[in-house]
Amino acid sequence: MHTALLLEMASDAAPDRIILGEMEAGISYAELAARARGGAAWLSAQPGETVVYLGLNSPHLPVAVFAAGLAGKPFAPINYRLSDEELRRLVARTAPSVAIVDEDMLPRVQGVDGVQLIGSGAFQAICEDAEHRAAELPFVDPDIGILLFTSGTTGEPKAAVLRHRNLTSYVISSVEFLCADDDQASLVSVPPYHIAGVSAILTGIYSGRRIVHMPAFTPEGWVDLAAKEKISHAMVVPTMLGRILDVVESRGEKLPHLKALSYGGGRMPQIVIERALKLLPHVDFVNAYGLTETSSTIAILGPDDHRTAIRSTDPKLRRRLGSVGRPLPTLELEIRGPAGEVLGPGQAGEIFVRGDQVSGEYLSKKVIRDDGWFPTNDGGWMDEEGYLYVEGRLDDVIVRGGENMSPGEIEDVLRAHPNVADVAVLGIPDNEWGEKVCAVVVSRAGECSIDELAALVKERLRSSKTPELWVFRDALPYNDTGKLLRRVLKAELTKPADELASA
Repeated sequence: MHTALLLEMASDAAPDRIILGEMEAGISYAELAARARGGAAWLSAQPGETVVYLGLNSPHLPVAVFAAGLAGKPFAPINYRLSDEELRRLVARTAPSVAIVDEDMLPRVQGVDGVQLIGSGAFQAICEDAEHRAAELPFVDPDIGILLFTSGTTGEPKAAVLRHRNLTSYVISSVEFLCADDDQASLVSVPPYHIAGVSAILTGIYSGRRIVHMPAFTPEGWVDLAAKEKISHAMVVPTMLGRILDVVESRGEKLPHLKALSYGGGRMPQIVIERALKLLPHVDFVNAYGLTETSSTIAILGPDDHRTAIRSTDPKLRRRLGSVGRPLPTLELEIRGPAGEVLGPGQAGEIFVRGDQVSGEYLSKKVIRDDGWFPTNDGGWMDEEGYLYVEGRLDDVIVRGGENMSPGEIEDVLRAHPNVADVAVLGIPDNEWGEKVCAVVVSRAGECSIDELAALVKERLRSSKTPELWVFRDALPYNDTGKLLRRVLKAELTKPADELASA
């Protein structure tokens, strides 16, 4: 099934419904479909084999997504936050291509061989041109729908391949067709090159929920736009949610129209989601765990799970706030050990997943197994009721004296200290133990006592998991999609530095 069929079905069923943009100047399904056809007619006549998108969130983005699909060309949104050198190098890898670029970003990629540039405004004018709209589109049988480049923290970014069948399988299995009421609206504040930004377009189109794009995230701007547009649904990453809650609390803002807020893209500190449930009790919170290579979500902790856990005094139920819920019913999920053996409840290993929405491949190589199972490189375990707990990337697991330790488990304990605003735990090379545990702490006010923090870990976990090295910073490094850059910290902390304080 082709992603463009999602738009065709919706525009046939509800052509006049406003689906894109703000309430006062929105775009209907029929108009969006017409613009996509006009853009596709022009793209079909261009020699480029891929359609690159370099720009902020805007109504231009969904038009370009569907125009590229109708033209039979993969759509590749690019990270505009890269340095000019990195950006030009990445765009050059897409050649031969057509790049739709926000006008203020055009100078950054001028003159890249094999890449034809067009401003996003000029492209929209083409999409609105009557002649292009009326043109007959050539028959194409495309396979690749989206190319998403990884963050490239350990080398050059890899291009994850998402085929039309992967994307539509996810949409159809997770969203009901035109299920949204006319007054519902979804706020998209994650960037275009994030899988959540792509899936928000496709699921919004299929569900009929009006899509409002926020060009660039600020917590104040998010709250303002959510209130102005009467946003009912939104998705954020954990770092965004914490900053939004600060604004909500300081203003006394209730966001009465907000019905559902999903979060994902990184580990959610339990203290943050507990605060969210307290400040916004009328909102249905959903933890959505997924990967780029799986076309978005593969497990969900739903609203009832959140409310049951927050109200419970049973430690087993309460800890579910730290889980990502249960796998989607359309998927298979297993925890496997080092030899590939399937592990039982409570046993930690690597998360494997299989299903039609799973791609598990890059332009350079295919990671998915011949039997359809995809090794995620995420560590985790499942409880007796099938709730999944993600411990983080296997590369981030600390191995001290042959014992595997989850950084997230230690971080959760340290965040319980009232003066800890943020914390990252990682393994630092050690000649005696292989690795020693290091905690990088951002204090909320004043100084945190190392003795207090160490005692807290010893009390709730055990001595071997107590950090041996403590570092205090003003802030931790995150990328723009909210992922903690542990490798950046590790690289910095493995260099000689006389300011590091050892406990």
